[in-house]
Amino acid sequence: MNLLEEKPQSDPKAPKRRKRRVSLLVYISSTLLALFVGIFMTILVIGLNSRTSQSLDTSTTGFSKLSQVYQTINQQYYRKTDQNKLINGAVKGMIASLGDPYSEYLSGSDASTLDNTISGSFEGIGAEIQKKGQYIEIVSPIAGSPAKKAGLKANDVITAINDQSTAGWSATKATNKIRGKKNTTVKLTIKRDKQSFKVTLKRDVIPVKTVNAHLDKNQPTIGYIQITSFSEPTFKETKAAITKLRKQGAKSFVIDVRSNPGGIMQQALKISSMFVANGKPLMQVKPRTGQATVYHASKSEDGGFKVKEPVKVLIDDGSASASEIFAAALNQSANVELIGTKSFGKGTVQQVVQLDKKSEFKLTIAKWLTPNGSWINKRGLTPNIVAKYPSYAYLPVVSDAKTYQLNDVSSKIKTIQTELKAVGQDPGTINGYFSDTTQQAVTAFQAANNLTQSGKLDPATIDKLQTAITKQISDNDVAYNKAVEQLTKE
Repeated sequence: MNLLEEKPQSDPKAPKRRKRRVSLLVYISSTLLALFVGIFMTILVIGLNSRTSQSLDTSTTGFSKLSQVYQTINQQYYRKTDQNKLINGAVKGMIASLGDPYSEYLSGSDASTLDNTISGSFEGIGAEIQKKGQYIEIVSPIAGSPAKKAGLKANDVITAINDQSTAGWSATKATNKIRGKKNTTVKLTIKRDKQSFKVTLKRDVIPVKTVNAHLDKNQPTIGYIQITSFSEPTFKETKAAITKLRKQGAKSFVIDVRSNPGGIMQQALKISSMFVANGKPLMQVKPRTGQATVYHASKSEDGGFKVKEPVKVLIDDGSASASEIFAAALNQSANVELIGTKSFGKGTVQQVVQLDKKSEFKLTIAKWLTPNGSWINKRGLTPNIVAKYPSYAYLPVVSDAKTYQLNDVSSKIKTIQTELKAVGQDPGTINGYFSDTTQQAVTAFQAANNLTQSGKLDPATIDKLQTAITKQISDNDVAYNKAVEQLTKE
């Protein structure tokens, strides 16, 4: 294949950004809602005059049937037909028949959403989504985003947006409904396992900065680097972070790609190459036919910047796509231990085919494989050391306007009782019954947090409790603590 590379800039299709010809792909991951929409996948933009289109034989029986149906409807349907709608419907039907959550037809605002800039700030809730079955599933909330702060998690299913069912929606349609201006709100109905709940999120500006770094406060020779996504500046930001931490005394590093939904493949390769000896494999891309293309660590990838200090990588079920490429490369080609929980499992590559100025479609065209040739799609990467958050970190979010009080019974009260116990208040038996003991625990929590001591679980108290739980989860980071423990032994 000899196809034009589209370097990721403010418009992935802009001709002025074209640089050189390459054998395959540019970007990686799935659909990201409210931030970097459409960038977190492997995308290759081609036109109708490409080899893909030229290979079609429109004289085949199938296309003859399609043409016959079109002509019959257009000429004999009892109402006047819209030719564009008929054609778009046929295209949508063909793509939908693949049953692939990453392949979809995009037109109008959907297409422009796909092509949003990745070089500025965005207003939304900051979570990656994909279509799964009839509904929309969260792949990963972005660290520090409204979605993350509200307690949304990987594998949560969005069954409704502003009380509109998402059944049958594309991920792009859901994205358009969820995005919006800063300080406006959007209400999501979430299904987590067998429980369903509603959460109202206030949209915010999602910053482009993708790397956060600091020295461990107790072990100042250990540098912590969090990579929240793989976008344009990530290689430079990671390099700068490592350089700065080295000057501050870091002798080893914890690289955190938890809740990282992915990003640009080339950025993942460049950063992976920093940690892997030249010549060793970073990943493979395998199309339906032909040999896999193998990418190797090299000076051309990392510019000669290498990290030889001890490293641990943190992953979880929100680590997807490009972050899995990074984690797998370090694990399999540099013997770096992975710590945390199993990653998401996104192992396919997409391209974007331009149909005209207002429409295009995404199509999955290849698998990507780890350095040793494994395909992790729907399986994920298994960490060397399993380290989970405490059980209360996986509770459903309680976020509604209802007030609970003495003698009330509810599954939500049971959740709150568990949370009260986690923050050091004794609610008595955790059974969903608002007992005298639970009331005393609520009053004590309200007193400790400068709230009106009503003894009732009003929205203000519930919101404060959710915030306290989120902070406690962050302060009791089991995976990070395990990584620090391991590095102090080396």
